[in-house]
Formats: sequence, C-alpha cells, structure tokens
Amino acid sequence: MPAVPASPAPLADPSSLAAALRAAGCVFAEDEARLILATARTAEEATAMAQARASGLPLEHVLGWAEFHGLRISVGPGVFVPRRRTEFLVDQALLRAPDARVVVDLCCGSGALGAALAVALDGAEVHAADIDPAAVRCAHRNLAPHGGHAHTGDLYAALPAGLRGRIGILTANVPYVPTAEVPLLPAEARDHEPAVALDGGPDGLDVLRRVATGAAEWLAPGGCLLSETSARQADAALAAFTHAGLAAHMAVSHEWNAHVVIGVR
Repeated sequence: MPAVPASPAPLADPSSLAAALRAAGCVFAEDEARLILATARTAEEATAMAQARASGLPLEHVLGWAEFHGLRISVGPGVFVPRRRTEFLVDQALLRAPDARVVVDLCCGSGALGAALAVALDGAEVHAADIDPAAVRCAHRNLAPHGGHAHTGDLYAALPAGLRGRIGILTANVPYVPTAEVPLLPAEARDHEPAVALDGGPDGLDVLRRVATGAAEWLAPGGCLLSETSARQADAALAAFTHAGLAAHMAVSHEWNAHVVIGVR
C-alpha cells in the first residue's frame, strides 16, 4: 500500500482526508476519514493518523479504540482487534445465561467480551485472562471501569482458584487459524496482531481443545462455554466439546458469518 506523502497539508475536512486515504488504497476511505477526524484533536494529528493508516496500521490501532457491542473498546499496538462478528458470541452467551453472576473471558485480548458482558450483566463478577501481558494491560483498562479483573497466564492457570465450579458464562475467543494459513491472513492482522492470538495450531483447534478439556471443572452446574470457530472446523469443534463431557451445539449467524460452539455443563 503506497504511503501518504511525508508532509501533506493539514487535512481539515472529511473529503480531503478521504481522498488521501483512498489514494493509499483504503476501501472505506470516507468512513475512516470521519472516524479519524472525530478522534483527532488537531488537523496535524489527523494528518499523522492518516499517515499511520496508509502505512498499513489497522484503523483501530490508529484510533486507539474499536467499536464492539455498543462500547468503545481501547486497543493498542500488538493487541488483537475485536471483530464485530464476535458480538454474536456475546449475544449467544446472554441468551443462554441471562442471570449469570460470574463471567470469565479466556484468551481475552483487549477484554472486549468481558466488558460487553459486564455491562449487560450489571453487578456480575467478571474476570479475563490472557497469556500476553500487553493484552492483559489493555483488558485491565477496558474492564476496570466495570469492576472487572484481568489476569496474566495460560488459560485456567491464570484464574483465581475461588472461581472453580462457579462460572456461569465462560467465553474463549481462542486463536483458530491453522498455522499454515497464518501467512495468508490480511496484512493488517498478520503484521500487526500477535501470532499467539491468531495461530491455533495445525488444524486451528489446539487451544479450543485445551479450553474444552478444562471447562467442566470451572463451570457452575448449567454454566456454558462459548467459543468462536469457522464453518469448516465446526464438526471437529463440536466433537471436542462433547469429548470433554459438555452438552454441545453450534449457533450460526449468516449475517455475520459467525459460528459459535456452545457447551453446557
């Protein structure tokens, strides 16, 4: 993607900023221009943000936030950007456990799922965990205003022992891209998001299987585990949940092209 000239004239209106972004190959230039101008404090800052975007930085990293489930979620360099399709997972969790009082978001990244559930389940105890310290710092920023907690560590090992057997909603937006396909991802993801948040092993389901295996020990009776996967991995994901002793089924949104495997203890 070609870069914006090093020192363009200050961009003070959406049309001029959109023209610069379009020249750099941004498909949704008009929408991105409006978001940059709404976020930037000065014309000079808007120009710098446009340059960063034109260099290939994800728009959300340029803005410093991503929209998710009606919230503005803080994101930063090296942190996985929450996808809008994952809002379907949040909706499914609320549909199946509308009265959950304990929520855990594993592989939390920015903490977007935990924050969305904290808002929807006012007063619930919310925890999030990730193996990446940068993600945990970001998750802390997003969860702290809602009373949530972020922990660093590998899956369940990161969680306080007192949560064992108490979790009503357990979300795990695990990495599920097969290792051989990571180089084929769009550059925004491949070059600017951590590999640990993308690479799910040879068939993309390594982390999902580990999450499923440990879930029954941590879920409350009737508690549910929800994890996003792809259409072609759906059968194997269901088998992993069933093998772990969960009553499993798949929820699909054709609108969002989202597939969520759900397991109930």
